[in-house]
Amino acid sequence: MHLTAAESKMLDAIDEAAIVAHLERLVRTPSITGSDTETELQHESAAELDQLGFDVDSWKFDLDALTADPRFPGTEAPRTEAHGVVGTLGGAGTPALVLQGHVDVVPIGDVTKWAHNDPFSALIEGGVLHGRGACDMKAGVAVNFAVARALRASGLVLERPFAIHSVISEEDGGLGAFGTMLRGHGGDAAVLTEPTSGRIVVANAGALTFELSVPGRAAHGSTRLSGMSAIDAFLPLYAALRHLETERNRDPDPLFAGQQLPYPISVGTVHAGDWASSVPDLLTATGRLGVRLDEDPARARAALEASIAATCNRDPWLSENPATVTWPGGQFASGRIDAAHPFVDEVAGCIGALSGRPEPDRVAAAYGSDLRLYSGLGGIPTLHYGPGDVTFAHAPREQVVLEDVFTVARSMALLTVRRCGARI
Repeated sequence: MHLTAAESKMLDAIDEAAIVAHLERLVRTPSITGSDTETELQHESAAELDQLGFDVDSWKFDLDALTADPRFPGTEAPRTEAHGVVGTLGGAGTPALVLQGHVDVVPIGDVTKWAHNDPFSALIEGGVLHGRGACDMKAGVAVNFAVARALRASGLVLERPFAIHSVISEEDGGLGAFGTMLRGHGGDAAVLTEPTSGRIVVANAGALTFELSVPGRAAHGSTRLSGMSAIDAFLPLYAALRHLETERNRDPDPLFAGQQLPYPISVGTVHAGDWASSVPDLLTATGRLGVRLDEDPARARAALEASIAATCNRDPWLSENPATVTWPGGQFASGRIDAAHPFVDEVAGCIGALSGRPEPDRVAAAYGSDLRLYSGLGGIPTLHYGPGDVTFAHAPREQVVLEDVFTVARSMALLTVRRCGARI
């Protein structure tokens, strides 16, 4: 491996102890999406970038204007305020490279399911850090700031600007990325340091939040045959969703090779009834509909609505009392960068140069992300490469291997020097 003097100086400035300390602080901050702590963490990020000598834009979102925009990506968590943070280093002009990370995390679920009891403990065992947000995606945020600290510690002078975007609300729609793009913060290329298990993610499926309202007829539990349980009415609709899922996963894009279910349809919440001895007269179910690569979200919505309508028409109860479908919450379109784009080669080259192994696979991910806003709305060639395994995300076993964090930090540090140019 041949490194220039500037590249070697940058890599030598990666401080592993500082990365761990920062990641511990991040995970111990319960920045659940929509919470006040999400905003507090944004303020801390802005302050740290300022201390590192970055030109910082920290602003409060005009939520009314953003939600009124016809391109608004939706949210699920209520917010009274939200903030964006962008730090730029290296002079005027469009940044040659953007590293982006979201500071928000999903709720913890049933705390008794967590092996270490405290979901925000940031406990380290055997080189693995545990806790909510460990891989999704505070390890990626720690990587981005590790690059920023290395630039400061190395004393390198960048020839072209470098930027860090810290965003909120990725988990429930992408408000933070949406506001950042509308603020006018661009870049020649961007890496979202989401967990990718050592691969380069060049495409995301989409995910649309839906809600089903299924009517029943109330009755006393002792005379349930005189009523109609909304739970029973829901069952054929649930079966229809499973059938639709099978149909929509036929012949997926080759980038999903080896993935069993690229476009899942998942029901996440079900609520019915308000009294144990009453037949429930309403069931509401919320879930997410996977959107195929390059599929218009309107077409995906129409497919689910048609499936529900057809099932209702065939059912004795639902034909007279049809279920309704609405689309609240996050609305993630799909997104991609051409797998042959030169930027993908640049990222792969940096990873390969440091690992000494073959360049990583280029794949698609089944989950939605901010990629589609950066590549679509912002027109920025964007991909994912970051520490962690997404199978641990949103789960009570969430964790990240620290050595993976260090590896990605070095790759992003090398990419920064190569894309932005640097002199000692």
